[in-house]
Amino acid sequence: MNVEIISIGDELLIGQVINTNASWMATELNLSGFNVIKITTISDEKRSIINSIDDAFKKADIVLMTGGLGPTNDDITKYTLCDYFNSNLIFNQKSYDNIVRLFGSRGFPITELNRKQAEVPDNCKVIINNNGTAPGMWFDRGEKVLISMPGVPFEMKPMMTEYIIPELTKNNTSKIVHKTILTTGTGESFLADLIKDWEAALPQHIKLAYLPHPGVVRLRLSAYGFDKTILEEEIETHVHKLNKLIPDLIFGFNDDTLQSVIGKLLKDKNKTLATAESCTGGYIAHLITSVPGSSEYYKGSVISYSNEVKKDILKVSEETLNNYGAVSEQCVIEMAKGVIALLKTDYAIAISGIAGPDGGSDEKPVGTTWVAIANGTEVSTKKFLLGNERSRNIERASIAALNQLRKVL
Repeated sequence: MNVEIISIGDELLIGQVINTNASWMATELNLSGFNVIKITTISDEKRSIINSIDDAFKKADIVLMTGGLGPTNDDITKYTLCDYFNSNLIFNQKSYDNIVRLFGSRGFPITELNRKQAEVPDNCKVIINNNGTAPGMWFDRGEKVLISMPGVPFEMKPMMTEYIIPELTKNNTSKIVHKTILTTGTGESFLADLIKDWEAALPQHIKLAYLPHPGVVRLRLSAYGFDKTILEEEIETHVHKLNKLIPDLIFGFNDDTLQSVIGKLLKDKNKTLATAESCTGGYIAHLITSVPGSSEYYKGSVISYSNEVKKDILKVSEETLNNYGAVSEQCVIEMAKGVIALLKTDYAIAISGIAGPDGGSDEKPVGTTWVAIANGTEVSTKKFLLGNERSRNIERASIAALNQLRKVL
């Protein structure tokens, strides 16, 4: 079944509020086998709401709306839907009892505006809002369905998961299965060239999407059909073929991150890690410690942004800094060895580079970055030439460093 999501609210259009509802709803609907074909954001204006519903009904089987159900004068969704579906407002006792329950538990009096929220169109199915005062409304128009919900996420999400999706699923026989393959180490266009034959061999009901992010390209496979088990088996077959084709580039699947994959590897090996960062300024440490339980394997970091810290704390020699500079293979080797000795760990990441936008030269342009991975007896190094934008350089350099550690592990 095709679904369109309509988000109502001027606050969304002016950027005052980020529309997290639509992305969450789309995710939940896809997991339940629904095909979201469009997401629309419109103003709190009657003509905009009507036009959007008309457009949505042309292609979508189900229209889900959020927003505009509050008690104030600018909340016009209910009244617009009442006109659209040629209905009259009636008092709904169950909705009112719910309002009394909510206000009573908070010790607040019920105003006339609150009472009016219990009025609903006479031809809708009422969805009780257990977390707020505005009920949801379900309208049937022939084979089409329109459902209106509050825009408050705390109120909308339980409606979706506890009632709306289960009810819609009763009449939905189609299934959608997704699997995301996480890659790093090469750019989107190079990756596409590497896997072009594999991509061309995918059957028509399995679609591939490229989702690039600094340092990472996600490959999302989406399979459409009627038997979820068969679709899952098909996807796994194609993932297995891809893994044989680019094994060094794939680091995980779905919700994995480089830092979580590395954490698992370190825990499995019962090894510890430290970091010595210059150009990334602690971002690698931030990524590592974003994983719950990382204290089991991660001891800490030295953010050696200045040469003085490199010399005094990490014991990088004056000769190395004078002859090769802070952004050099020789420097990161000594940084890695220094932080292992200092924090007494099994492994270390050391990184130094020119994040930009200034500080580059013909010999070492902005984006030049050296990474060293040490394990106490050996040190491996790699040079990266990134871009000119500072924040992207920091992110890409951190991902590159973590990936180098992953390869060593």
